[in-house]
Amino acid sequence: MTTSRLRVKPFRLFRLGTVVKRRINDVDRIVGKRIYALRRARGLTQTQLAEVAGVRFQQIQKYESGANRVSASRLWAIAGALDVDILHFFEGVAPCDVANPSSGLRKPIDHLQDPDAVELITLLRSMPDRQKSALLSVARSIAL
Repeated sequence: MTTSRLRVKPFRLFRLGTVVKRRINDVDRIVGKRIYALRRARGLTQTQLAEVAGVRFQQIQKYESGANRVSASRLWAIAGALDVDILHFFEGVAPCDVANPSSGLRKPIDHLQDPDAVELITLLRSMPDRQKSALLSVARSIAL
């Protein structure tokens, strides 16, 4: 007698015959925003990143918007393509309570959704150190 395996659809849990959807939490959204920011900073298209990660560009869109979670192996491939350590995606996120995954967030990085901010970061990274410190001094004085 053969037993059939249950196929669990992504982001769904099966409990006693009912389907319970898992919710995307804030950590998933932060990871997506960081993927977006790094991809833009590196000058890659969603299609280029998708080819390296082994998915279609629509899946990259879903990761970046926070609509879908990124698996560990996929995040590893994305980190390699973006030339960053995998821990970069979790910087600033404190350990959280398992029952409340959003409790460990220190500060959202919504500003990295702004294309101007991403361009500024890209330009800043390409500057010599003296110019960087001068620009940062000007920015600090303007911001105060």
